[in-house]
Amino acid sequence: MDIRRIQVEVAQAATYFAVVEAHPTADGGVYVKALLQTPMKNSYITTITFPNYPNQMPKVWITKPVLPNSRHRYNDGTICYLHPNMWNPGRHDLTFVLKRAAKWLNKYEVWRSNGRWPGAELMH
Repeated sequence: MDIRRIQVEVAQAATYFAVVEAHPTADGGVYVKALLQTPMKNSYITTITFPNYPNQMPKVWITKPVLPNSRHRYNDGTICYLHPNMWNPGRHDLTFVLKRAAKWLNKYEVWRSNGRWPGAELMH
């Protein structure tokens, strides 16, 4: 985990999102909490962890409110904001992850309202 890179990316993400905070983990790592608001004015708290970052894409949980089971989530409860094969550590960063999580939340709200997940879907 490249903690220095994560610290820089937290500062960059804070220019796009009102609440982005880095927190230490018990093992000397770091995780991020961010507040995202949708066009429907619903607020969500996300928790992002960084296993083997930047080589492996971060994992994103929606921690508040607790979401019922939905499409495009992994068995561990993380959201599928990007197909894992598409992660590119040279192009993608925390701001990208948060923007994709916000897009996922928008699609989630559409799905909750009409039962249809909007946009393209890839199986994995």
